[in-house]
Amino acid sequence: MLNPEFIICDEPVSALDVSIRAQILNLLEEMKARYGLMLLFIAHDLAVVKAVSDRVAVMYLGRLCEVGPSEQLFARPAHPYTRGLLASIPGGVSGERLKAIPGTVPPLGKLPRGCAFAPRCGDRFEPCTAKPPETTTPAPGHDVRCFLYGRAK
Repeated sequence: MLNPEFIICDEPVSALDVSIRAQILNLLEEMKARYGLMLLFIAHDLAVVKAVSDRVAVMYLGRLCEVGPSEQLFARPAHPYTRGLLASIPGGVSGERLKAIPGTVPPLGKLPRGCAFAPRCGDRFEPCTAKPPETTTPAPGHDVRCFLYGRAK
């Protein structure tokens, strides 16, 4: 415990005011640099995630949707859920008007058979509801689980 290499930060700044939040984030960044720490930063605040992360993993209903370098994922989100999340940020990452993700989250006991996001996805087509998508790589180091990237072009 005295010299950890890896720290899990589960919503470490979610209930803090802005000034304390900034101090904690700065401290984490300083510790990361000084001690060579690897941080797993779990958060719902995408602005904070963008500020502190080198790589980002997006999950929906406990399933990975997309994993990639932070800058790339925020600039060019590949999965429809990731695009929906970024479009729903007040003030937006892209500065566009706030957009809600359509539909509702299914009950935990009734998860979809195919892609977990398919019932809410405007891009869904037949394979999405039949089976879970495999991981594809639309850009180097950027993985996505979505049938959109397996379609013939």
